[in-house]
Amino acid sequence: MSFEHVFKRIIEFMHADPCGNFRLMVGTDSQVHKRHTVFITGIVIQNEGKGVWACIKKVVVPRKMTQLHERISLELSLTEEIVGLFTEERKNELIEIVLPNLYKGATFTMEGHIDIGAGKRNKTSEFVKEMVTRMESMGVEPKIKPNAFVASSYANRYTK
Repeated sequence: MSFEHVFKRIIEFMHADPCGNFRLMVGTDSQVHKRHTVFITGIVIQNEGKGVWACIKKVVVPRKMTQLHERISLELSLTEEIVGLFTEERKNELIEIVLPNLYKGATFTMEGHIDIGAGKRNKTSEFVKEMVTRMESMGVEPKIKPNAFVASSYANRYTK
């Protein structure tokens, strides 16, 4: 699907219930295989308590990427690439769907899910500040484990 088609599907999903509580979430996970590394970026629009629409984008790097920082950084770059396609104009188009229904409780947020954790035993904890800052600089709310489920669960499922 082209991004235009994805964006259209998100608009249709939101128009089905313009009073909803919407979370637009983007996150990437990777898996190192014998001769290549697979990256999956998930794009998920959730109407909390009422369902989701989601899709993925797959990128294959033709080598084993064994350096953790390099892999995490590329995961975030792929997430940033998709987030960047949601221009201010497009974000405003999505906000305008819920805007007339704010007094009825409608909401819209956009999140960047980063497949890292801050726990002491987590190998990625040293990268949290760097990656969170990158996501914040794009005007997107960063989420890390255990709240980064688009990257750590949804995208992860398709990396195998």
